[in-house]
Amino acid sequence: MSVPIRRLVVALTLCCALVAGVTACAGSSRSKSVDSGMVAVPVAATPSPSTSVQRQKLAKTRFVANAGLAAGATYQWIVKPWKAGKFKKGAHGRTFALIKAAAAGGFAYNRLKAAKRNAQGDPLLAKAIAPLSAGIDSLKDLPSKLRKGDGDAASSFNDIINQVKDAGKSAGAPVTNQVPRASQLTQ
Repeated sequence: MSVPIRRLVVALTLCCALVAGVTACAGSSRSKSVDSGMVAVPVAATPSPSTSVQRQKLAKTRFVANAGLAAGATYQWIVKPWKAGKFKKGAHGRTFALIKAAAAGGFAYNRLKAAKRNAQGDPLLAKAIAPLSAGIDSLKDLPSKLRKGDGDAASSFNDIINQVKDAGKSAGAPVTNQVPRASQLTQ
């Protein structure tokens, strides 16, 4: 009988502390209305912290970072296991390799979409990436293709990544593989 009473006392104490904290915070805000004769001016909906020239420079840098993360994730968790034969039916560790490849594929797809948006801020990158849009959009089906045992899915993913890297290089934004941390894949 003492356990339910103990729980009741703890719950009651927590509720009282919560109520006391809320009333203490709410009671301390006093407002005085003073008419100073000023008129409120509407603020812009989206403030721009940088000029258009700075945005274009940042677009190229962001493109390189996003495409590099996509390339690193693809190589580490899709291409290497594919070359090692981990995606074949009956392979040891196939399920875990497929789970990692699915997470990496989703992450890489997300980063490639972001890189495509970043490329639109730089005219040279926009021209280089424009032909690859359909290929990037086709990558969202990778997890289902890998589950079915389609070995060409990893190859096509690798080909698109290499095309994005070549497009960046031709536009003056060389992309290098950056392997993301595992925690970045799940965000």
